[in-house]
Amino acid sequence: MHIKTYMQELGIAARQSSRVLARAASAVKNNALLAIAAQLNDSRHKLLAANALDMENGRTNGLDAALLDRLELNDERIDGMIEGLKQVAALQDPVGEITDLGFRPSGIQLGKMRVPLGVIGIIYESRPNVTIDAASLCLKSGNATILRGGSEAILSNQAIAACIALGLTDAGLPETAVQVVNTTDRDAVGELITMANHVDIIVPRGGKSLIERISADARVPVIKHLDGNCHVYIDDHADLQKAVTIADNAKTHRYGVCNAMESLLIAESVAQRILPQLAEIYTQKNVELRGCQKSREIIDSIIEATEQDWGEEYLAPILSIKIVSGIDEAIAHITQYSSKHTESIVTEDFDRGRRFIAEVDSSSVMINASTRFADGFEYGLGAEIGISTDKIHARGPVGLEGLTSQKWIVFGDGQIRE
Repeated sequence: MHIKTYMQELGIAARQSSRVLARAASAVKNNALLAIAAQLNDSRHKLLAANALDMENGRTNGLDAALLDRLELNDERIDGMIEGLKQVAALQDPVGEITDLGFRPSGIQLGKMRVPLGVIGIIYESRPNVTIDAASLCLKSGNATILRGGSEAILSNQAIAACIALGLTDAGLPETAVQVVNTTDRDAVGELITMANHVDIIVPRGGKSLIERISADARVPVIKHLDGNCHVYIDDHADLQKAVTIADNAKTHRYGVCNAMESLLIAESVAQRILPQLAEIYTQKNVELRGCQKSREIIDSIIEATEQDWGEEYLAPILSIKIVSGIDEAIAHITQYSSKHTESIVTEDFDRGRRFIAEVDSSSVMINASTRFADGFEYGLGAEIGISTDKIHARGPVGLEGLTSQKWIVFGDGQIRE
């Protein structure tokens, strides 16, 4: 079958299923999630066998160790997928919630109702567990979804898709409510992101090049973030012990994540006291430091930073450091170089903290906390579909509510407009 025809068929089926999901009761959606969890548990040997073939093919095709690690399934990761489904089932269903209900002078009652987006296309790489994360969030929020995973995980994703289909059927929902693209043909992505009549939103999860390509070529709205160049600013009025703990955690808790600190800004008045402490910690943890001239005058082992370093998302044990005159220069630096993901200020000055969260234009802005908290689970959203740095619709971690919209509703009793 021609790829265009195949993708159109997926789109038509998804649109039909979205209408069923939009009216499905919370209990039905929850039953489907739990049925999928049961299918995953019963099909462990099939999942592991399919994944073993993907791993073998990955080694043959020269996938590096990091990608192989992301690709691998084991009992612990299957347990994680099952637990994730149960957690999403336990979340409050946002669909149908009515807010801002009030009467107008005409006598009509006006409010807003939360509704699904419709059909969501999700494009992702490597990790098979994303298939379950994405399917569960879309299902609970009443959206049909078309999932296009990476070619390296095709067999694993097909095995997971079979479990999803059986779980949906067990719960009385159409198995086409969640469809996994069953081809590695790259043209499938090009079709998916241009099917505006069948798909309402595209969510890309992967490397910068993938997201840039999709953002440039899509004819469907995209929820995305390109980079996670996150900053921590240690203010003149910081509690230095808090600052050390936060700056350590923000960088070294995990390196290859989008909410890790990539740039550290330090007020000049406290730099001599705090930078040596931090440099010692980072050196012990093998973090490469690249800094401005002032930082290198304090710690001579710091490598000279280039202009590129200030805007870099390293996703590695590398950190750029800049000494700034104060909060004005810190905010100006963040405004120029930030990817608008997450920024944090460490300060005991209330007014400076309020100014920072008011003036810094990122999807998450924090006072006295590690950037590592910018995460759906930590925000109480359960799982997340991704973190959006866009300004419209969803911003920051995108959970169930971010996969819904609102429509105006009117209750009348025969009123007509005069």
